[in-house]
Amino acid sequence: MSTRARTYGGATSGERRSKRRAALMDAALGLVGEVGVGGITVRGVCSAARLNDRYFYESFRTTDELLLALFDEQIALASTVMLAAIAQNPPDPMVRARAAIGTGLRHLTADPRRGPLLIGSQATEGLRARRRDLIKSLAQIMAEQGRALLAGQQALDPDLDLAALTLVAGGFDLVTGWLQGEPDITREHLENFLVAMVTAPRVSGTPD
Repeated sequence: MSTRARTYGGATSGERRSKRRAALMDAALGLVGEVGVGGITVRGVCSAARLNDRYFYESFRTTDELLLALFDEQIALASTVMLAAIAQNPPDPMVRARAAIGTGLRHLTADPRRGPLLIGSQATEGLRARRRDLIKSLAQIMAEQGRALLAGQQALDPDLDLAALTLVAGGFDLVTGWLQGEPDITREHLENFLVAMVTAPRVSGTPD
């Protein structure tokens, strides 16, 4: 007996389901910019995606689940381009910091729908947890890059992880505020400041 999936219009049921799921997530990303995370509803997303609400529930149980999937998707996209930018540059702290930060900011602003999602990432407990996990993940990458690029005792500094976490958390808050117009500076200005902040020499807090 053939086990090939039945097709309709040249697509299998799994392919059609994936297409509907992508349409719902794309619609939700657009709506976040219009009504905010708190304004997302099943009816609104389905209307924007031009799908019956029964198709919503084949992929998501709630709008919170949809928003988490959307956040994860956007973070995966951003992480891919930022890690690629790091890998494509020589092992120099300043060069790699600029590559990662500049690429991240350009990716964030390339689609105007992404900013509102980041701004709204503290609107629900689920999104706040995702945001915290993202900050810890980025801080870990920063600390690992620091240890790989630094030599001698600096690479062994036990406070390197704390410094990375502090810088990433502060940088996240700064970028979120910048997306809302505070501070009112250019993307290039913000990039230069963040690069300087993460590459500045740090005085260790470890006592002698």
